[in-house]
Amino acid sequence: MATQDVFEEWNVYALKRQLIERDVNISSLISNSKLKVSAVTGIRRAGKSSLLMLIAQKLSKEGGKVAYINLEDSRIKYKPEVLDEVIKWFGDEGFLLLDEITSIKGWEDWLARTHELTKGKLRMIISSSRKGLTQPSKPLRGRIVQFEMYPLSFKEFLAFKGIKPEKTTASTGALEKALKEYLRFGGFPEVVLTQGETDKVSILNSYFKGIIGLDIAEVAHEDISVVEAFSNYAAQSTYFSASKCLNFFKTLGYKIGKEKLLALEHYSQEGFLFFFVPVFSYNIKDKSQYPRKDYTGDTGFIYAISGKTDMGQLFENAVFLELRRRLQNNKQVSYWKNKTGKEVDFVIRQGTSISEIIQVVYTLESDKTTNRELSALTECAKELKAKQGVLITKDKKRVKSQDKIKVTYTPLINWLLEKHAY
Repeated sequence: MATQDVFEEWNVYALKRQLIERDVNISSLISNSKLKVSAVTGIRRAGKSSLLMLIAQKLSKEGGKVAYINLEDSRIKYKPEVLDEVIKWFGDEGFLLLDEITSIKGWEDWLARTHELTKGKLRMIISSSRKGLTQPSKPLRGRIVQFEMYPLSFKEFLAFKGIKPEKTTASTGALEKALKEYLRFGGFPEVVLTQGETDKVSILNSYFKGIIGLDIAEVAHEDISVVEAFSNYAAQSTYFSASKCLNFFKTLGYKIGKEKLLALEHYSQEGFLFFFVPVFSYNIKDKSQYPRKDYTGDTGFIYAISGKTDMGQLFENAVFLELRRRLQNNKQVSYWKNKTGKEVDFVIRQGTSISEIIQVVYTLESDKTTNRELSALTECAKELKAKQGVLITKDKKRVKSQDKIKVTYTPLINWLLEKHAY
């Protein structure tokens, strides 16, 4: 099959495919492509390809000249000058949507050159499962506007399942059941639309292995068995430190250095498989000495890998991922811990300004648990000179003052369904 025939095949497929809308500002992605390259990054299978297809369909309906091409197609992926062939086929005007562009050798120089030569005529929206897309080499710096995409939010999950939140007893029961499924099996679109639990776990395991192989082992030039061991360790850990991970590898009989583990930490975050959140501190040394809190790119991986359902861990991981969706790159997320061991899950700041303090706890059934969580939250607020904090839990909803700090209790379902702009 000729290269141009492959391009045509993908474009026809994209324009005809039946897709469910995502809670994403497509107009903003299109608008940003006027002066710069719009780049969509995120974990593999989160829906980046579908998003680009939705954009193609929108532009086509509006009468625009548009084409979508999946560059990971093995029929074209290894062909020299394939990107130049795209321009010969499509031309230098209109909207060109290039999926997984980082799979093509020399993509950075080509993109910088093409953007410069066709500025104002050819508008490009690209995607990749590798975060390096938005941390490119010098020729592309300042030319890319980034948007990070994640598996379905709880709002999107409900839309995919056809569930409409309503203020009725029956609706509340349906939402609670949906939340349990969402936390346990995560938000990957294909998994959400799959019926059987065994099939869901099978898909999640295949995703996990695929990301390990394509987005970590391949990029890090590391043996896949080493990356698998690292990933299995990280998927079941609450905190990550290279020293403890090193001890884990020693028990398995691996001879591996600390620098290699730190490299794997870096690449697994670049591939959006894990996120490692530092302790809150204005001191760089403190950040490097304290272990990082460890979150997976989708809550479904936790159950699929461990076979366990820890609701406290799932609650916290779901809140972290939702924060990533809402904040994008505007603000930093860290956790707070003092010398006595009291801890708060999330501190959100922009520069030196603290915008939000969030504590997550599955249940507050005992006075001991309530006092512990409130004490940590209020001490954190006082130290950081914040006047309020949020306590996300299973079912508590109230507002109270604790040591002159306003504490808002809110159920996880309510918090996940809050209105916000991505």
